[in-house]
Amino acid sequence: MTRLAMAAGLLIHGAAHAQTTVYKCVDAQGRVEFTDTGKRGCKALDLPGYIPAPVERRAPAPLASRPGNAAPAVAAAATPSPSNFPRVDTSQQRARDDDRRGILNDELRAEEKKLLELRQVFNNGEPERQGNERNYAKYQERVAGMRDDISRTERNIEALRRELANIR
Repeated sequence: MTRLAMAAGLLIHGAAHAQTTVYKCVDAQGRVEFTDTGKRGCKALDLPGYIPAPVERRAPAPLASRPGNAAPAVAAAATPSPSNFPRVDTSQQRARDDDRRGILNDELRAEEKKLLELRQVFNNGEPERQGNERNYAKYQERVAGMRDDISRTERNIEALRRELANIR
């Protein structure tokens, strides 16, 4: 019972920070479940100090973009910035983009160097066994970790390249 109360307290505490509605559900066996999705037989909890997140409302799609209409779809215009929104002049933005490009290029070079070193140590899936790896399972665990490191580094390189491609 204490665990249940503690779990409920943690859920309610976490939910208050997550800005979502928390539901209390009781199943046929009398088990209590707290969830963020309303199901049949669940009641929304009234949490003190809780302010629900605003609901995003979407405008209906224009007739031209609805299925069955022959007119070409027109892309929605970007929402304009408020008049008092701070503006950055073109040269300053270009300098910021150049700084960002430089930082990303440095990170990309570092990740590529790291990947090269990891692949050399990995030795095509057969890295050299270390003295403390008398147990084959320990060796395989290290090899699996090396595969994970290589895969993570490859994903980092892909992400950095995408970011560089997105800079104007």
